[in-house]
Amino acid sequence: MFDYAITPQILANKTILITGAGAGIGRQSALTYAELGATVILLGKTVAKLETVYDEIIAKGYPEPAIVPLDLKGATKQNYIDLAATIDNQFGQLDGALLNASILGELTPFHQIHQQIWQDVMQVNVNAQFLLAQAIIPILLKSKSSSLVFTSSGVGNKGKAYWGAYSVSKFATEGMMQVIADEYENSSLRANAINPGSTNTNMRSVAYPAENKADIASPEDIMPLYVYLMADDSKAVNGQRLNAQ
Repeated sequence: MFDYAITPQILANKTILITGAGAGIGRQSALTYAELGATVILLGKTVAKLETVYDEIIAKGYPEPAIVPLDLKGATKQNYIDLAATIDNQFGQLDGALLNASILGELTPFHQIHQQIWQDVMQVNVNAQFLLAQAIIPILLKSKSSSLVFTSSGVGNKGKAYWGAYSVSKFATEGMMQVIADEYENSSLRANAINPGSTNTNMRSVAYPAENKADIASPEDIMPLYVYLMADDSKAVNGQRLNAQ
């Protein structure tokens, strides 16, 4: 699947929600899914970034996307319920969701983690994923074949010194994915997690400021797995943590 052969229009007629769609992996996923025929729903906190992605998609003649400005750190349960209702009313179903948005917090010794940093990371990386997944699962189940994809990390499977809150949040993400996958094993919904690996994103630059960007993958390089998990070819894959590199 890491050398998955992407065929044109493989995502045609699918509606896919992407969080963190304004930059990095989220942006590239949106562009790639749209190129392959999907109608993408762009969710992010910065309207200007979402509008730029929207304009790129329109300029290339891909299906018209939708924009949902939402700051996961401050969003309430009602915000997610309203989002789900809007998707249901406008599209009738949801075929895929890439829960990609995360924040790093800070890299620091565990005993020095600030409580507010911890709470912010858990809010965005765990609580928001929980509330959003809870709200959209009923709509995902309306699709004949739907895919819920969470974003994990190399530190979400094996703890790493100084990655405290972020590492713990990704352990929680993988656990959440496994619970959902097991509950819906005999349904049309599958749930999996992607570890993107070392990828040239803003978050990576903050964590590794001295790193040579030429030595790591670009978001475009890792798209085969992101497409595979949204395509019907992965219908039998459920409850897995997959490495994009």
